[in-house]
Formats: sequence, C-alpha cells, structure tokens
Amino acid sequence: MTLDNCPRLSDISCLKFPFILEKDQTDAVNAWLNNNNRGSVIYSTGTGKTEIAFECARRLAIINNSSFKILFLVPRIVLIEQNIKRLMKYGIKKNIIGVYYGERKNVKNITFSTYQSIVRNFDLLRNANMVILDEVHLISLTAKKFSSIFSILTKDPSKAILGLTATINEDDPKYSEIITLIPPVKKYMIKEAVTDGRLTEPRITIRPVRMNSKENDDYQKISTTIKEISQKLRSSDPSEIKRLLKKGSYKSKLASEWFSKVQERKKLLTETSSKLIEAISIIKQHPNQRIMIFSETIESITKLNEMLTHQNIKSEVIHNKVKAKQRKDILDNWGTAFHVLLSVHTLEIGFDIPSVSIAIIISNTQNIHQLVQRIGRVIRKSPFKTRALIYVVYVEGTKDRKILKLIESSLNEKANSENKQKKISAFF
Repeated sequence: MTLDNCPRLSDISCLKFPFILEKDQTDAVNAWLNNNNRGSVIYSTGTGKTEIAFECARRLAIINNSSFKILFLVPRIVLIEQNIKRLMKYGIKKNIIGVYYGERKNVKNITFSTYQSIVRNFDLLRNANMVILDEVHLISLTAKKFSSIFSILTKDPSKAILGLTATINEDDPKYSEIITLIPPVKKYMIKEAVTDGRLTEPRITIRPVRMNSKENDDYQKISTTIKEISQKLRSSDPSEIKRLLKKGSYKSKLASEWFSKVQERKKLLTETSSKLIEAISIIKQHPNQRIMIFSETIESITKLNEMLTHQNIKSEVIHNKVKAKQRKDILDNWGTAFHVLLSVHTLEIGFDIPSVSIAIIISNTQNIHQLVQRIGRVIRKSPFKTRALIYVVYVEGTKDRKILKLIESSLNEKANSENKQKKISAFF
C-alpha cells in the first residue's frame, strides 16, 4: 500500500517509513500486539522507540479498520513538535494531527499532548482507543498528579496502552502501577545494542579530582550535620525521611533540614572548582569537536561558561530557562559558531540533537534515568562516527564516587552472556 492509494488518508494506518525497521523493533511491535495491545517497551536511547510506537499504532489501526483515536503523551511541549515533524516525514499530513496543550486544543484521530495538560482533561484519555506514554517512568507513585492517569486507564480493559522508556527499575515499589498495568514486553538495553552494532561503542574515562581546602571543610561540615540528623531520625533512607517530612511533627523539621543539607552537599560536589578546571583540560584535548557537558546546576555551567570565555573557548548554555527558539538557534550553530555545549537536564529527554561523540559528565546525579539518557546522547549511531568518548569527572573520597557504580550498572544491566558482560566492563 502506498500513500497515493491509501483508502484512509486521515489516520495513522497510512504511515510509511522510508526505511525498514530493525528486527529488534519489529520484535517489540509483535510482542506488544501479542500481549493484548498492552505493555512497555524498554529501549535504550537512540534505538528507535518512537518508530516502534508509530508502527504499533499503524498495525492496530489497520486491524481495527474503523475510526481509531490515538493519544500520544510526552513530558515536554517541544517533544510534541518534534514528533509531529517525524510523523510528517513518514507521510502523515500535518492537518490531520491534533495537539492539546496551553491555548492549542485541537483534538484529532492522532493527538499529541503533555502529561501536565492531560491531568486537566481526562476525557481525552477516556475517549482514546490507544494511549502512548512516552518516558513512562515519569508517571510513578511519587508523581501524584500524574499517577492519577493510571486510575483512568485501568477502568477500560479494552484500551490499548504502550509505555516507552529507556530504563525502569522493576523492583522499585514506586513503579508498581506501571509494571502491573503495562509490564515490559521487550527490552533492548545499551549493552545489547552496542554488541549488535546499533549503538556506537562507548569508551569511559574516569577523571578523579580533589576539592580545595575550603571546599573540603565545607563538605565535612555538611556531611557531619547530615549524619547527626540521620541519628536523630534513626534513618538515612531518603524514602523513609520523605515519609517523616509529611507528618508535620518535630521530625518533619529535621527531615526538611536533612534534605536541605543533602542538596547543599550535591551542589558543592557539582560546582567544585577542580571539576570545572578538569572539564576545561578535557575540552582542550579535543579542539574543534562537538562536546556536550552535563551538570546538575545552572550555576556550575554558567561559571564554566565564563571560565571558557576567559580562555577564548566559545561555548553555549542550555537549561530549562532558555526559550525554545533560542535553544533551536544554539543547536543549529553547534559545531560551527561554537563546539562546547553546556546542559542542565533540558537535552536529556527525547530531544533530537546534532551528532555528538564526546561527553563530559561533571554532575553527581544518582538518577539512573538521567544517566542512561546522557550516555545515550553520545552513543547514537551516525554516519562516519566511529567512537563515543565519555569522561566522568568525580571528587575522590566523597559521595560523588557513587556515580561510577551507577554508570557501570547502566552499561551492564542484565547482560545476556559472559562475553557481553566482559565487553562492556572493559570500557572502564
């Protein structure tokens, strides 16, 4: 069937890829269809989750052979426009695609919306024949207003539901609703995609640094305070302390102080001057190459941007306060007007960005979702790309070291064979 003779030009059944899906992608589509049109696809960044979702929708629309309403939910507005452009590349006309957010409320058989917008109109969920949940790990028991989405979805056993994510901890209780309603039907993690040649082989380089004396004194004082509060609360478990935070008693004040001090320590570890100096040293080793630097705070990348300017190295900064048009201009000029891009979270989820093969991680995140997304940004396949270099800068003798285990875990998750395990471990 071609687009010219498609009998139903008004819906997704006429979608046509200008390429052949990979076997792992068609396997994922079949696994979802065979699981009664429900389940999650857990695929590494850069392995085509969106195309899997489109193909699931196309196949199901053909099977239903009637008006078929699809609701595609994403975490950010910019991803709506990105997905619409992708659908148009696959032959779907823009005027048959609806959007629902802000002042734009145009519902069609194919409608894109955000999680923030959908909680204000659950009728869109109720009326859809198929709901696609992008970055589904964001809807968890800890995201109360989002988790209400599941209470709507569970009431209609006939509704097709597809979850997409790069990683999810199936043993974490906060994801229990997701795992119960849409259990994983197909996984394709980093180590498997690298072994298959679907992603570029990552080379991890560890760069330990030390804090100066003042920073070290501050770190020790903050850590002592955290330990003392933990002793009073009789717990150092963030989940337990979060529970105490909500009780409104004397312990809730201690819990609030505990979180404040933990955040202060994280900020100190991210912004320590030795990390920024080391990052500049790495940048100088790769002149005129696109480099992405991931951090946790706007302050740290702003300071690094200033330090680079003083050394006549051009760089740009992207974070959630940078407007969409400015962000697009920055990405368009990356690799020509400048080569170093500094980011705080904004480019981690779903963003299409120019090919990059070098990343520097100076953050001390303990969020494996963030880490997998960051690694995925660099190991995406592209023409003439033969390597992916990932530098991890951490502070020796501190909590910062935990990121090393997290990185190894993200690359080694459930290896299918001893050989694959050895191959990924060799990256360190």
